[in-house]
Amino acid sequence: MTGTLSLVLHAHLPFVRHPEQEHFLEENWYYEALFESYLPLLSAFEGLEKEGVPFRLALSISPTLLSMVQDPLLSERALRYLDDLTGLAEREASRPQDPALQKAARFHLERWVGLRKTFQDSCQGDLSRGFKKFQRKGNLELLTCAATHGYLPLLSVREEAVRAQVETALKLHRSVFGESRGFWLPECGYQPGLEKVLGDLGVRYFFLESHGVLQALPRPPYGTFAPVLCPNGVAAFGRDQESSRQVWSSKEGYPGHPDYREFYRDVGFDRPEGELAPFVKPVGIRRFTGLKLHRVTGPTDQKEPYDPERALARAREHAGDFLASRRRQLEEAARWMDRPPHLSCLYDAELFGHWWFEGPDFLKALFERNHREGGNLSFVTPSEALEGHPPTHRTQPVFSSWGVGGYSEFWLNDKNDWIYPPLHQAGRELSEVLGKIPNPKGAVLKALQQAARELLLAQSSDWAFMMRTGSHRAYAEARFKIHLNRFERLLAQARAGKVDLKFLAGVEEKDDLFPDIDLRPFKKA
Repeated sequence: MTGTLSLVLHAHLPFVRHPEQEHFLEENWYYEALFESYLPLLSAFEGLEKEGVPFRLALSISPTLLSMVQDPLLSERALRYLDDLTGLAEREASRPQDPALQKAARFHLERWVGLRKTFQDSCQGDLSRGFKKFQRKGNLELLTCAATHGYLPLLSVREEAVRAQVETALKLHRSVFGESRGFWLPECGYQPGLEKVLGDLGVRYFFLESHGVLQALPRPPYGTFAPVLCPNGVAAFGRDQESSRQVWSSKEGYPGHPDYREFYRDVGFDRPEGELAPFVKPVGIRRFTGLKLHRVTGPTDQKEPYDPERALARAREHAGDFLASRRRQLEEAARWMDRPPHLSCLYDAELFGHWWFEGPDFLKALFERNHREGGNLSFVTPSEALEGHPPTHRTQPVFSSWGVGGYSEFWLNDKNDWIYPPLHQAGRELSEVLGKIPNPKGAVLKALQQAARELLLAQSSDWAFMMRTGSHRAYAEARFKIHLNRFERLLAQARAGKVDLKFLAGVEEKDDLFPDIDLRPFKKA
């Protein structure tokens, strides 16, 4: 065996729980990801287990996503959302139309019926239960991320802001899954010094974009083919670019193949609004439903019907190509290395299923084919990679991210730079109040804890990201301002010792994540 490979998926969504409305458009992001990515991935793992096929990978679950998957209200709403999808698919399957389109509709109907069974039987409505099962079996290494996916290089103006994001995340993860030995830096955003915060809190390793390792000083002799040690001994894995291009790229990579399902052609835009009304809520708003009956076909508006069997065969073919490419890569690296090479293949989990519908089938086929071929490629978790071949080179990684341009321009530009001064000011004010009220109790304690939650939510990198892309910009700006406003009101009440209990209860109901949040990390070191 020439080397090892770690598949690492990062699952994250912003906190989009809106109990104040029965149907909230942005809340659908969670249901889409649940039924298009997370449950299909879990179903793929269950299929591998049933077939007796060994598999290993790492999955980072952001604390905001973890909070949502454990929420009973969202689980109840998710099933209603799935019922609507199922009803829509039933109608499309019985509609007089091209038999190939009817076949694609029946395929989606059967798939959603199966996902409902997985959601209810394997998870009892809580996705974390399903993933925890495979963690116990050793198939999955579960990791965490910053509490609300705050982009840490731009929060590090105040060290306590970084520490609060990291420590709050580790505490929640520990309460559900146990210790998290690894840490996913949001957007792989790194700047020197972050490893100290991680190391102080017991994190053993994290991940970087390629140039974060390749340009480290002194230059690591193995590039991204081996983890490196930061000055304080925390390990860093650099992303492998070649495997990223093969899977990520819609033009050069697998997802753009003509046989795969077309993401942008959706029944939600093909049918008259009156026909969609019973199934698509809120009524009167055009949106993606997830019922997509056409394939990529090519660079044309004339899309051919989707053929599930043909797409699955293509996914299996691409799995074989991926395995062969990684073996060649490892064999070539082994020729000039004096230790077995290691590849870190990093991806957003939502790529598999949501953006690339056949992605979960591709992952399942990877392990199936590798097993049939005698395990020629050694899949390991990052912890197993460190234990099997400990890193030997100590170096200082450089400032980097996997965002466009490789640094921070996507989260700091003329569309979103206005959010950072009030964020830093809010952190300073909370730290000062906690210094003056060292042992808060009763309503004042609860108000300060909720203020801390609101500050964390305001720090989410998702708002800056949406402001930059222009997609859902109004929602992102509103969310940022709402959380900062709630923070300021609660902090002022705590400072005065006069807490509006009705207001506090209302905010606690809406933003109910991070129970028993610890205020100590928010204090100035």
